[in-house]
Amino acid sequence: MRAIWKGALTFGLVNVPVKVYAATEDHDVSLHQVHNKDGGRIRYQRICEIDGEVVPYQDIDKAYDDGDKTVVLTKEDLASLPAERSREIDVVEFVPSEQVDPLTFDRAYYLEPDSASPKAYVLLRRTLEQTDRTAIVRFSLRQKTRLAALRVRGDVLVLQTLLWADEVREAAFPSLDESVRISAKELELSASLVDSFASDFDPADFADEYQEELRILIREKLEKGDALDTSETFGEQEEAAGGEVIDLMEALRASVERSRAARGDAAPAKKSTDAASAGSKRSAGSKPASKAKPTAKKKTTKAS
Repeated sequence: MRAIWKGALTFGLVNVPVKVYAATEDHDVSLHQVHNKDGGRIRYQRICEIDGEVVPYQDIDKAYDDGDKTVVLTKEDLASLPAERSREIDVVEFVPSEQVDPLTFDRAYYLEPDSASPKAYVLLRRTLEQTDRTAIVRFSLRQKTRLAALRVRGDVLVLQTLLWADEVREAAFPSLDESVRISAKELELSASLVDSFASDFDPADFADEYQEELRILIREKLEKGDALDTSETFGEQEEAAGGEVIDLMEALRASVERSRAARGDAAPAKKSTDAASAGSKRSAGSKPASKAKPTAKKKTTKAS
């Protein structure tokens, strides 16, 4: 990996020199646009609207237009800003880890100690682990002030940039204000369904099915060209199940049984006479639920 930034973590008078690395990467198949009539590549050019010439990227500056006047901001102007010149990641506060909403997480970066002795780095890492705290930090990167959460992942400090408060939309849905009655039996069956899907999460157990299928499609198109019959490669496409289920209790019970059967559990979903009678009726005020989907299957195949 190549470091994208160098600086120092600072909290109080403690200074921890670090290198910053992007923690994630994109493995999606890269596609470009073509003209569907002749296959010609579609390209985008930066053209000046005054002289009509294509402008090289290095000759492009930024500008702000207030309606009456345009101010051009050169690369030198932007580089002169104090925040842009700073090479410090300032710890603002240490907060309980559960108070950092995952919805605000943005990009992740690894921090590597960048000094002869990693003692200060290890001390900060162990302190975060022991106190179960997350450090909220502020720094500048690529012409933006960033707010981030500094946390521990294994033996590495991870910097997770955060969205600003006004960048997270409010979930204002009138339908959530409606009163809904949920029976104890519905909760019991729903909990049983959750339990039947219970497992320890390992990201390596899953794969991007779309990207795998896309690679197969590209390979087949390279071999067979436009004569390719996709139904032979992928089979006939099944129509997605739609509509709404009127009997929520029966849908829950059937889902539990199907999930257990898929996992090889012979024990049927618990039934009782009161559940059977309740199954023919929806709870008063409750809404129809969507049809239960087939049990999700983990994939361990690697992208070809």
